[in-house]
Amino acid sequence: MTTTTTKSGFNARWAGAWLARPLASFHLVVTIATLLTVLGLVMVLSASSVEAYTDGGSAYSLFIQQAVFAAIGCSLFYLALRLPLKLLRQWSFPLFALSVLALALVLIPGIGSEVQGARRWFVIGPISVQPSEIVKVTLVIWGAHLLASRRSERAGLKDILVPLVPAGLLVCLLVVLQPNLSTTIALGVVLAALLWFGGLPVRLFITICVSGMIAAGILALSAGYRSDRVRSFFNPSADPMGNNYQARQAQYSLADGGIWGRGLGQSRAKWSYLPNSHNDFIFAIIGEELGFLGCALVLGLFALFVYTGLRIAARSVDPFLRLLTATATTWITAQALINIGYVVGLLPVTGLQLPLVSAGGSSLAITLFMFGIIASAARHEPEAVAALHAGGDGRFSRLLRLPKPEVYSPAKASSARARTAAKAQPRKRPQPQRGRPQPPARRPQPGARRGTGSLRSTRAWEPNYPMHHPRERGRDR
Repeated sequence: MTTTTTKSGFNARWAGAWLARPLASFHLVVTIATLLTVLGLVMVLSASSVEAYTDGGSAYSLFIQQAVFAAIGCSLFYLALRLPLKLLRQWSFPLFALSVLALALVLIPGIGSEVQGARRWFVIGPISVQPSEIVKVTLVIWGAHLLASRRSERAGLKDILVPLVPAGLLVCLLVVLQPNLSTTIALGVVLAALLWFGGLPVRLFITICVSGMIAAGILALSAGYRSDRVRSFFNPSADPMGNNYQARQAQYSLADGGIWGRGLGQSRAKWSYLPNSHNDFIFAIIGEELGFLGCALVLGLFALFVYTGLRIAARSVDPFLRLLTATATTWITAQALINIGYVVGLLPVTGLQLPLVSAGGSSLAITLFMFGIIASAARHEPEAVAALHAGGDGRFSRLLRLPKPEVYSPAKASSARARTAAKAQPRKRPQPQRGRPQPPARRPQPGARRGTGSLRSTRAWEPNYPMHHPRERGRDR
């Protein structure tokens, strides 16, 4: 008894000492992303091999496609680590506007590709891109920047809701028209997380969430196939070979795995017994091949991700990074819980993918980019910034040659906002005196720069950092 207590106490002290290291959050994010991506590639190969061989004659076709997008996602992960926060905030609104434009263009016949009655993809050669996956990230980044700017200015309730809520509703409407209710739910989660962490009053937040749930229920019952899913969920014994077939086969697959599983690659459900086994229902294949322990591993990784993401948000001093990290963590975790929930029979089938694990190139690459942004936020924790500037980069950072993060200073941010507000105020013109002729007003010379103070003060996408013109930078030295 004493030996066991001593070992547990030693492990607890070791874990506490490791978590106290400056770059512990960064290493946790990188480890979680790596493990989930590798597990996803292995399970996509196992779950899709039979269907891929039947369709194209090669058991590796879907796996190769997923591996290509994983490589693209790793490149985006590295890009996110090197991306300066100033540039990320400066380009947040233009990127969001472009993603909304892509959502509108994908609905046009001849531009967007229609698959099984849904128009959701741009097909460019062998690669298909889903704009609804991109708009999740752009909404998170722009919404976090917008709310961080408004909170620093102590804005009122109207400034918190506008233009974020109208823009979010526009995005949801465009996704509903595809139609894609599952992604609409994910976007609703993103919008709700932004409002919650942005400081919206509880009563108004509950009102908006209830209204969103009512709207989601109406949309779920408006289309035939969606209403069939809802009715099947509330009556699982009806139509076992029709609407309830997929959900029942997923539960049979989970039960067949038991505690230890049948073994990697030994699934029987993937032999055309479970539709979309490599995509929406890959968690069922994990349960069948790796058993309860494999499912517990996936749940444990996502639980660790929740702890790490909220830890980064709590330790960040930059309001933008706090909102960004907390919202991204909520979105990714909620999507994972919804996917696992309908696979085990706790929720109606929605079609949301399991992040980093399910097959889907756009989702994998975009989610890895979001993980890269969260990892970059971990490197901007105050202790991490101090350690990196003191030379404690570590082998991983030195191997990737990552730039040192900038030190966030609330005083500098406040002075930058004050300068911007001062420029935005109109200058008082001297009153003309009677009896004296006034000189003619000067006309702007061709090529002269016009003042942009008032314009920048009204743009929600401009960062709070001082943005001097290159010609003016020498004057500050």
